[in-house]
Amino acid sequence: MKIPAMPDMVQSLLPAIEAELQHALALLDAPLTLRFHEMLTYHMGWSGEGAGPEAQGKRIRPLLVLLTAASCGGDWRTALPAAAAVELVHNFSLVHDDIQDQSALRRGRETVWKKWGSAHAINAGDALFILAHRSLLGLRGQVPAETAMKAGQTLNDACLALTGGQFMDLSYETRTDLSIEADYWPMIAGKTAALLAACTQIGAITGGADESRQEAYRSYGHFLGIAFQVQDDYLGIWGDSALTGKSTQSDLATGKKSFPVLYGLSKQGEFARRLTNGQVQPEEVSQLAALLAEEGAQLFTQETVDRMTDLAYQSLRAAGPQGDTGQALFWLTDYLLNRQA
Repeated sequence: MKIPAMPDMVQSLLPAIEAELQHALALLDAPLTLRFHEMLTYHMGWSGEGAGPEAQGKRIRPLLVLLTAASCGGDWRTALPAAAAVELVHNFSLVHDDIQDQSALRRGRETVWKKWGSAHAINAGDALFILAHRSLLGLRGQVPAETAMKAGQTLNDACLALTGGQFMDLSYETRTDLSIEADYWPMIAGKTAALLAACTQIGAITGGADESRQEAYRSYGHFLGIAFQVQDDYLGIWGDSALTGKSTQSDLATGKKSFPVLYGLSKQGEFARRLTNGQVQPEEVSQLAALLAEEGAQLFTQETVDRMTDLAYQSLRAAGPQGDTGQALFWLTDYLLNRQA
């Protein structure tokens, strides 16, 4: 499916998002913390070798907040503090993920821990988390106090779910007694879907939506996150590494319990026997990926992506997004769930 070009509405929001994020980080732009500030601006893609749009990421989460708020009839500018907050939480999780996974590269550049060491990287991630919550305080005076409190509670609940999902992901690495229903869905509901659901729910809250509409938007963000993660798992094994920018060997070689892997384990066939018989070597990955496909994992994973995608669209239509920003939300969904990278 060919995705239409980015709408002007989406393009116009990106400079405002960057400005709000830079404003949040400016608190550390002081003589004694200049190097600390540099670590954060480097991770955000604004400084250092290779800085620029490719290093910054797509800013999907703040876009979801602003587009949702506006599609409910609110002023997207009012929601900017919340948009910056969710992006800073996301980047906090990336800095810590890179340490936990010992990932040397992110978006083609050295990760913070690789460049400055794990101790500084942990501190940098902590700073991003704190700055996220300071940014959210910018809602005071922009929206009613009760609205700001609900947005804050929603973000905190998502942060707790995010760390719970990360715990599950880490603890699953050496286990083979896992199932999709009992173990995988709870993990990605926390690790991936919780923050996306918070983005759309916070957007609806700050945009003045009623409770039922807030729930529809939350459901949209949840299924968007679920579909996105299952598709990411698919691309991690059968994607084109030239497009994804990462090796398709890593998920199988590192023991990641992705959706296709758990499906393969449940079949208790040749793939499962090999995976439970010691560390997978790089030269075995292509054969194992082919085995997974033969046992039905490739088709079942794609069918699951399609099913979760349908649920995301159903929830978005139920939310009734209005105007150009509503159309932009449909574009963003198409962009995320029909990607090859």
